[in-house]
Formats: sequence, structure tokens, C-alpha cells
Amino acid sequence: MLRAVVRGLLRDSSRQVRYVDVVERRAAGGLVAAVYAQCERDFGVVAPPLALHSAAAVPLAAGWLLLRETLLAGRGVERAVKEAVAIAVSRANRCPYCVEVHGAKLDTLRLPAAGGGEIAAWVQAVGVPGGSRPPSPGVLAPAQVAELFGVAVAFHYLNRMVSVFLEDSPVPERVPGRVRGVAMRAVARGMVPAGRGPLAPGASLDLLPPAPLLPALAWAEASPTVAASLARAARAVDEAACWVPLRVREGLRGRLAQWDGKPVGPSRAWLDEAAGGYSPAEAPVARLVLLAAFAPYQVVEADVRAFREGHPSDRELVEAVSWAALTTALHIGAGFPRSGGAGAGPVP
Repeated sequence: MLRAVVRGLLRDSSRQVRYVDVVERRAAGGLVAAVYAQCERDFGVVAPPLALHSAAAVPLAAGWLLLRETLLAGRGVERAVKEAVAIAVSRANRCPYCVEVHGAKLDTLRLPAAGGGEIAAWVQAVGVPGGSRPPSPGVLAPAQVAELFGVAVAFHYLNRMVSVFLEDSPVPERVPGRVRGVAMRAVARGMVPAGRGPLAPGASLDLLPPAPLLPALAWAEASPTVAASLARAARAVDEAACWVPLRVREGLRGRLAQWDGKPVGPSRAWLDEAAGGYSPAEAPVARLVLLAAFAPYQVVEADVRAFREGHPSDRELVEAVSWAALTTALHIGAGFPRSGGAGAGPVP
């Protein structure tokens, strides 16, 4: 049974994704095929958190750049510490799927006895909008800080995408509890590069065109690869979603500027207030964008149906959610201190 569960989890990404159809590997072309090939080579599988993007090639490439160049390819920080950061951010974002997957991956690694957990907690703490700025534990070089902050931004993005398009766990409910942990660790061991040795940083960057780094993310400059991945992903996703109404864009950015980082739930009363004042054509887009930014776990099928009345394609749905998720992740990243110093301020 365990072997069948593992095979299914690694093979059947499309069955785990809701609201959109996944582009199958054999049907992929162009940019989607290029991303799929790199994922299989460098990650071992096109995992559901990436496959869910496939209806929109540019967000798919952006998500892959963020994941590869921060979590997988950087050489300044041990992978186990990065996984601990991914888990800390995912817990804060109430993303049980990512907590389970990356918890299983961390179980296959060895977290350094000195400071690994403290570093993860520090990264999450300094990423809370309006929160405190505790000092860095131990001594971290600027390039190491850039890698860790890059992981945090990547997972603030991916957590939101996963919460909208995937269930709470990659393991089917029918799998007995005693088998779940064993199955997830087996899956984690299967998510490894095809080749031996560490991944070369920057190999994914050519998937998207060059772009300038947002000034508020200056901490990333200490790692040129992290900086390039953030810059290219931010520009590409923003341009892909250029059709999102200007008032909706301005509304989200204004709301983010006032956000204290605290959860907006548990009810959806906040959404009616936040989405008030939009035209009938704008309101479904605004509601979905706001949910993706502040409470992606509150998205329900009715929200998607309302959005599709004006924007029926899977591509538009992925682009809108991706834009909201990345705009929020970058806003959080803009609050990270540069080399342990003062926060850089909000994204303009």
C-alpha cells in the first residue's frame, strides 16, 4: 500500500489541483515544457504546488524561479535550515500542505544543532508587517541572509497559491494515519535532483527576461541569483496580470500598506468591507485578489464561479491569484532588514 501511495503522490499532480486543469507533461510546449523539464531534472518531480500554475506559463516560470534559486540552489545556507524557514513561514500562513511536505523533507535532513531553529524563527519574526525586529541569532553573512529571506518570500507566495488551489494535505484521506508520515518521508526522499552534487545557482533565470530589483528588496543584492529571481518573477507576474483593473491593484496595495500582519478571520466579514465600492465588473476580481492576499484558505468555489463570469479562462484565474500572492509576498519581503539593519519599508 505504501508503495502505491508514494507512486500516486509523485505521479498524479493533476488530481490534487482544484479549480483549474493541469497541463499534462506530454501535452506541454514552449515555456511550460521548459519549466517542467527543469523541475524534473532539479527537483525530481513537477510537484502539485508548481503544476497548479501550468495554465499560465509566466506565473509557472516565476514560481519555479523563486523555489529553485532560493530553496534548492543557494550554497550559502544548509538546505535543512532553509526547510526550517519554509516550515516556519508556512505555519504562520496556515498552510498545512506546505508544513507537511517540508516537514517530511526536513526529516530526511540533519538540522544543525547550533541555531537552525532559532534562525528560522528569526526570519519569520522579522517578516511580520509591523512586528518587532529581533537581532539575528549568531553571525550571518549578508549573502546568507539574502538566501534565507529569499526562501521566506518564496513561501509567502507559494503558501497562498497552495491554499487556494490544493487541499490541506497531499496524502489522500483514505490513507491510515500511521502510514501518512512514512509515505511523506518516502515522497520527500524521491524529490531530489537527477544528477549528483549541488545545483548550480542561476540555471532557471533565462526562463524569464531580466528586470530591475525593487529598491525595497535591497537586502537581496548580497546574493545576485536571489536578487535576479525576485526581480524577474516580480516583473513577469505583474506584466502577465496587467489586465487586472487598476482600481483593484491600487486597492490591494493600499490595504497592504495598512496591514498589521495579523490574520483577518475567522469570518469573512472583513471581505465585504474591503471589497465595498467596486463596480459589479470589478468586485469578483477584487474579492478574489483580497482573499488570495490576506486569507487564501477562505477561498471557496463560489468565489471562483463569480470570478469566472467575467474571466472564464484558467489562465486568468491563475494570473490573478499569482499576482495577488506575489504582491503580498514582496510587500512582506520589503520589510526585511538589509544585512540585519533597519527595515527597508513597503514596496512602492
